[in-house]
Amino acid sequence: MSEAANLTEQPAPGWRLKLGIGIFVLSIILPVAGIPVVAALGLSGTMTASVSGALLVSAEVLGIFAVAVMGKPGFLYIKSRVLGFLKQYGPPKEVSRLRYNIGLVMFIVPFVFGWSEPYIQGLLPGLISDPLPYHIGGDLLFLASLFVLGGDFWDKVRALFVHSDKICSANQ
Repeated sequence: MSEAANLTEQPAPGWRLKLGIGIFVLSIILPVAGIPVVAALGLSGTMTASVSGALLVSAEVLGIFAVAVMGKPGFLYIKSRVLGFLKQYGPPKEVSRLRYNIGLVMFIVPFVFGWSEPYIQGLLPGLISDPLPYHIGGDLLFLASLFVLGGDFWDKVRALFVHSDKICSANQ
């Protein structure tokens, strides 16, 4: 077995893992809660930007420190738990032909709408005065299509960017 597999099968590390998670949560809370408080204090724009920047940098440093405290076994344990949770809700590897075709339509419609938008502005109500709902709808449709298309679609997209990959027909 590989070293990573051995580390993820071990029981969760004790206090180092808990301390590392605490520091990591602090690194997330610090900018999310601190920046609005700094903005509400009524400081000058320069001071607000400086303090907000310092909060962001310190949050990044705390994130790296959290990984160092957890150590490699703790980090790999957290990573395996999070990825395992996300795989439950991710797209399936293979999908039916109907689902794939629906996903392709969902994938293509936002692009076609974006390209044709300057030409059809007068045909859709509110597109000129308030285009944001149309744009958000297109973005959500595009993201949803990635889940409908399934995992094999990602392999096809990846193959577009790898020069040595070849198309293999299922009929061969």
